[in-house]
Amino acid sequence: MAERKHISTETKLRLFSEAAGHCQRPDCLQSLFPAEMGGDKHIAEMAHVVPHGQAGPRHEERPAGEFEVDSFENLILLCPKCHTIVDKNPGGYARSTLLEWKSNHLAALAHKQGIFSYDERAKVRVAIAAAMAENKAVWNELAPSDGANFEYDPESEKAKTWSQRMRSVILPNHFRIQAIMKANLHHMTEQERETFARYQEHVRGLSERHVCGVVGSAIRYPIEMDRVFA
Repeated sequence: MAERKHISTETKLRLFSEAAGHCQRPDCLQSLFPAEMGGDKHIAEMAHVVPHGQAGPRHEERPAGEFEVDSFENLILLCPKCHTIVDKNPGGYARSTLLEWKSNHLAALAHKQGIFSYDERAKVRVAIAAAMAENKAVWNELAPSDGANFEYDPESEKAKTWSQRMRSVILPNHFRIQAIMKANLHHMTEQERETFARYQEHVRGLSERHVCGVVGSAIRYPIEMDRVFA
C-alpha cells in the first residue's frame, strides 16, 4: 500500500479557496458551511480522485510514473453525501469526470449564484456592494479592536460569536466577491488588479486561521477595496 502523507495546510487552503466554500459536484454545489449548523463548522471532505493503494475507487486509473496521491491535483472537495456517492460507484465517476468537475466548478457555481461578466463597471460595483457592506457591518460590530484580545479568552461568548460570523457570513461573502471580480477582470484598472491581489492574500489569511485553525501572517484588508469599480 502506498505510504499516506499528511495533506499540507497549503493544499487544504487552496482546495477551500478554489471550491469557494461549496461542494464541487455540479449536481450538488451545496454550501460546505451549512446554515442549519449555524455556519460554525464545515462538513467538507477532501476526496482522493485516485486512492492510496491498489484497491480503492478508481485505483486502476493511477497515472504511470511518480504520482503524489495527496497533492492538490488529486483532491476534490465534496460534501459527505457526494463523497459517498462517487466512491461507491467508481465506474460511474471516472477520474476524468471528477477532474472536469473541479476544473469547471467556479463557472458552475457562478451560474448557480447568478455571477456574471458585466458590460459596465458600475454593474460590477452593484453586484459586490451588498456583500462588502454586510462584511463591514459584522466587522465593525464584532471584530476585536486589538488582534490579541480574543487570545486571552477564546471561550468568551463574544469570541465565539465572532468566529461563527467569520465562517458563516464573512468568508462566504469574500468567496462570492472574489468570484464576481474574477469574472470581471477585464473592467479592472492596473491599480485595481494590484488591490485585488492583496485582497486575495487577505482572504487566504482569514481562511488559514478560521478554516484550518492555523495562525498565519494574514495581511490587513486593503482599504482600496472599498473603491474598486467605483
